[in-house]
Amino acid sequence: MQAWFASHPLVSYIIIFILITFVYNKVFRVKQKLPLLKEILLYILMALGSGMLLIFQHDKLPIIQCLLVAVALMLLVRVRYFVEARQKKKAEAAAKRS
Repeated sequence: MQAWFASHPLVSYIIIFILITFVYNKVFRVKQKLPLLKEILLYILMALGSGMLLIFQHDKLPIIQCLLVAVALMLLVRVRYFVEARQKKKAEAAAKRS
C-alpha cells in the first residue's frame, strides 16, 4: 500500500488534503464562521501542510493510514454519542411513563 501511494503522489496529496480538512472541520472548527479571507488563508495553509505531509508519506511514514485511523476514531466517538443520546431519550421516556 505504501508503494502504491509513493507511485501515485497526486492521489496521495488529494487524500491527505481531504482527510486533513475533514479532521479540521469536525474537531477544530469553531461554532461561528470565519471571515472569507481568513477561511481562504486557512485552506491555503492546509494545502501547504498537506504538501509537507506528502513528503513524509513519500519518505515511508504512514501519514494516510494515521489520518484514516483518526477519522475512524472520530466516527466511533460520534456513534457513541448517538447511542448515549438514544439511551438517554429512552430513559426519560420511561421515567415520564412511570
